[in-house]
Amino acid sequence: MKKDIEKIEVLEKIANGITWWIGSIPSLIVHTLFFAISFLLPILHIVEFDKMLLILTTVVSLEAIYLAIFIQMSVNKSHEKIEDIQEDIEEISEDIEDIQEDIEEISEDIEEISEDIEEINEDIEDIQEDIEEINEEEEEEERSERAKNVILKSNVSSNKNEIKALKDIIAQLKEEIDQLKKE
Repeated sequence: MKKDIEKIEVLEKIANGITWWIGSIPSLIVHTLFFAISFLLPILHIVEFDKMLLILTTVVSLEAIYLAIFIQMSVNKSHEKIEDIQEDIEEISEDIEDIQEDIEEISEDIEEISEDIEEINEDIEDIQEDIEEINEEEEEEERSERAKNVILKSNVSSNKNEIKALKDIIAQLKEEIDQLKKE
């Protein structure tokens, strides 16, 4: 089976080479010289005119038959390549649609994250207001400082860290969206 495939590949390479050569300038020169010599032979009385025409007609007919076969092989191969390209284009179109859907989902996620950040900022402001109220209500300075430090360190630090992490995620998502849009 492999030998048959190898033989077919060799024949296809030969056919492609012949088809390429027939469409080249050297082929035009060789054919022109061949026809000129063919018509010179009867003029130089080397071959009779009728025999030359018979041989020339036979050679040209055989060449036309083989050229038609080679050209059809090239057309068939080109058609196969065009079909492959069309399949690739369809796959690329599907990939583009998928990417667009992903971008839309990412955009929605970014909007949700932005809303969450706004809510967290509001919560931080509320916590800060609560801390201020606690400070005003407490009589002793030590209690107010301890409460302030504890609440600020626990809530504000964690909220700021969360906000910072969310901002980093948003920045990363924006970069990915920009990269996807460029592609």
